[in-house]
Amino acid sequence: MNTQELKEFLDAKVVQYNNPKFIESDPIQIPHQFSIQEDIEISGFLTATIAWGNRKSIINNAKRLMNLLDNSPYDFVINHSESDLEKLRPFVHRTFNGDDCVQFIQSLNHIYKNYNGLESVFNLHAKKDSLQSSISEFKTIFFETKHLQRTQKHVSNPLKNSAAKRINMFLRWMVRNDNAGVDFGIWKNLNPSQLSCPLDVHSGNVARKLGLLNRKQNDAKALLELDTSLRKLDANDPVKYDFALFGLGVFEGL
Repeated sequence: MNTQELKEFLDAKVVQYNNPKFIESDPIQIPHQFSIQEDIEISGFLTATIAWGNRKSIINNAKRLMNLLDNSPYDFVINHSESDLEKLRPFVHRTFNGDDCVQFIQSLNHIYKNYNGLESVFNLHAKKDSLQSSISEFKTIFFETKHLQRTQKHVSNPLKNSAAKRINMFLRWMVRNDNAGVDFGIWKNLNPSQLSCPLDVHSGNVARKLGLLNRKQNDAKALLELDTSLRKLDANDPVKYDFALFGLGVFEGL
């Protein structure tokens, strides 16, 4: 396929997958349970944090975590007591355990009380064409509070060559308004053109088969290469193609 044919093919796949049916089997269904912006942000961030492995397990554990937060994540983050945190200790999703969970709640409390929330932190170091520096600075701020060293591995740093798939996915949810009822678009100070594709095994493999990506590792260098390719197809909304790449890989086995 030439570039125009590839764009037309992927644009059609975006329409096919970027619709409410996508929500039914995707972790994005968790923040869709909420209507208050801060609840959407926090539930989305926590869900994205544990979004690796079996999708059914991710969704089930994210639901369990929301229950532990009394299904009011913002209120829990802001108003929890030390005794409230103890009920989080048994929580486990793969290598993310109860100690990590407690730390995340404490760090979110720090961010909402001292930085006016998640959106404000990601705005701080945003560049015109990328949010990867913002993600790196976010990690620094997130761990300004006293924390276990082990918990740092659960927040990626693109400046240390991570593709930061989960945070890029979370940012897609918050920033991109798809007018289709999937991504939320509730953060108005950042632009979809700044977003990077959540690069994982599925999207990476499909991107290579379509000639959008040559690098074999799914790291920050690969992400930059993929972002460059997708921006040539749509500079204003490059990560809409995440739906196409993911759908082609997971649902069509490309």
